[in-house]
Amino acid sequence: MIKDLKSWRILSVSKKGGYQMTDFIFAKGYREQVKWRKSFFELAQQVFGIHFDSWYEKKYWTDKYIPFSYIDREKVIANVSVNFIDLLIGGELKRGIQIGTVMTHPDYRNLGLSKKLLNQVIEEYRGSYDMMYLFANKSVLDFYPKFGFKPLNETQFSINYIPSKDRSKSSIKRLSGNNDSDLNFIYQFAKNRIPVSSAFSTANTEELLQFYCINVFPNDIYYLENEEAIIIYQKTKENDIHIYDIISQKEVNIEKIVHTIASEHTKKVVFHFTIDQQDELNIETITFHGNEVLFVRFENEVNMPKQFKHPMTSQA
Repeated sequence: MIKDLKSWRILSVSKKGGYQMTDFIFAKGYREQVKWRKSFFELAQQVFGIHFDSWYEKKYWTDKYIPFSYIDREKVIANVSVNFIDLLIGGELKRGIQIGTVMTHPDYRNLGLSKKLLNQVIEEYRGSYDMMYLFANKSVLDFYPKFGFKPLNETQFSINYIPSKDRSKSSIKRLSGNNDSDLNFIYQFAKNRIPVSSAFSTANTEELLQFYCINVFPNDIYYLENEEAIIIYQKTKENDIHIYDIISQKEVNIEKIVHTIASEHTKKVVFHFTIDQQDELNIETITFHGNEVLFVRFENEVNMPKQFKHPMTSQA
């Protein structure tokens, strides 16, 4: 079903180098509109190298993800997507909207299309969320403050690993993001997961998790049978371990999990989410410096923790 269609009359650059008046269609919620959906996929691949096809085909694109787009002659030319996110901050559940897939076709840039779409999103959801946020690449850091977004520093949590003589012998089963049975197991398991942190974490984001399992970490997913937990992690050439998510339906012992997946050659373990038990685990913290910067627009009062890391597997 196509929702909220209307035309916008704006200036667009003609192929001859002049200007011509063109009617662009504004559309949102067009998940089942085949031509527009495929064009959206093509633009996402062209701009970001993102592949949405499998995520849609496996029915992980739900009403939690809504693209706001301009369309010219059946082609999506600009987009700002809305992701409905529940956030657990300081033990309190907050309503979040995460903005993602902000993109414009190269032939239609510098026309203010992203600005119009972002203003539309802000106006439409005014009063219905606690915080709206996004991750911006460093080439557009001056753009989002114009809309009331402010940059926030994230924290990188890590430990210097010391091998234990009492390392767990837990059975580790490898799962695959290319296997439908494994994906269904991960999806159903994640539906009932508990937050990995009470200080800062996301909830009800199993569809975003599936995107990462399919497109980012298809070969890095493991099920620890004794701990009854799914772990997404990678080992580097320097013998470091990067843990991107711990998915469990009960409270986990992070130290035990680390000893299970680490080897005697492991030097450091880096967590890509917030860790609560910092003193118990001898956690080290530094300001996180990634390829993108977190920008937040608060609608209501939210007491953000001094140190936090947005979980990578729910980053849109």
